[in-house]
Amino acid sequence: MFLYESLPWYTVLMGFAVLAGLMLINELARVSKWIGLGIFFVLPIFLTFWVWPKTAAPGTSVGTWFHYAKVYSVLIITLIIMGIRYIKSWANNKYILALPALLLAINILEAVIRDFQCYSYNGFVDGVMITGGSWNIMNGIAGILNILAISGWTGIIVSKGRKKDMIWPDQLWFWIIPYDLWNFAYVYNCIGDHSFYAGIILLLSCTIPAFFIKKGAWLQHRAHTLAIWVMFAMTFPQFIDTSKFAVKASQNTTALFIVSLIALLSNIALIVYHVYMVVKTKRNPFKEEIYSDLECYKEVKEANA
Repeated sequence: MFLYESLPWYTVLMGFAVLAGLMLINELARVSKWIGLGIFFVLPIFLTFWVWPKTAAPGTSVGTWFHYAKVYSVLIITLIIMGIRYIKSWANNKYILALPALLLAINILEAVIRDFQCYSYNGFVDGVMITGGSWNIMNGIAGILNILAISGWTGIIVSKGRKKDMIWPDQLWFWIIPYDLWNFAYVYNCIGDHSFYAGIILLLSCTIPAFFIKKGAWLQHRAHTLAIWVMFAMTFPQFIDTSKFAVKASQNTTALFIVSLIALLSNIALIVYHVYMVVKTKRNPFKEEIYSDLECYKEVKEANA
């Protein structure tokens, strides 16, 4: 195959099972703060001291600085989002409301640094096959553009109703899709053998809810599903490395180049549109919502304000 060595039917079915599991746990975390605290606070403490020292030790495919930085940074984002959802004073504090955007940017930057780092790699690194090349640089630039297009954090609100979702109305589909393309390219470039689950399936698990279940809550969906997946991967690395359901990337340089080129072009289009809207509206993207005149923005805001 072009992207992967093979995708047998049972692996595809497992992909759908993982997708369903991630989406189900995300929905459970939306229901109750106590379920959320159990998943994203109590469970990680147990795993940190009694499980990951064995399963995610240095030398394993999930024992790198990046995996540890990723799991703890996304858990921090998740807990901050929970605070905004359930602590009324947090939802009205502009400094706390700035944290999701700041930590999202840092999270993307971590991956950008890793992409640039992988440019010089060729072979097995920390248990994962990496084929470095110009695609790493292209996708690193795409990630930087994606960071620069983040806007509207001052408009974050908590939704009406029992679930109290954190809603970011300015974070619309034309930002989410370039993010997904960039993130898949990153995972494919740097952790190719994990990219079927950690790329395609994981991104679908937060994008589907953001488009069809709870619009405007993409970052909340992303934080939940990413935290769940990284904890699972660090606990059961054999599932993505050596089990019958593991999927190996093709390491096809044409595939690597095309995936990163698509990510770069989509984020160039995003930043061009973003700059156009900033100039047109004369709004400060660090202090104002840029897309509040668009119908898709109004739909999210009216459903939750």
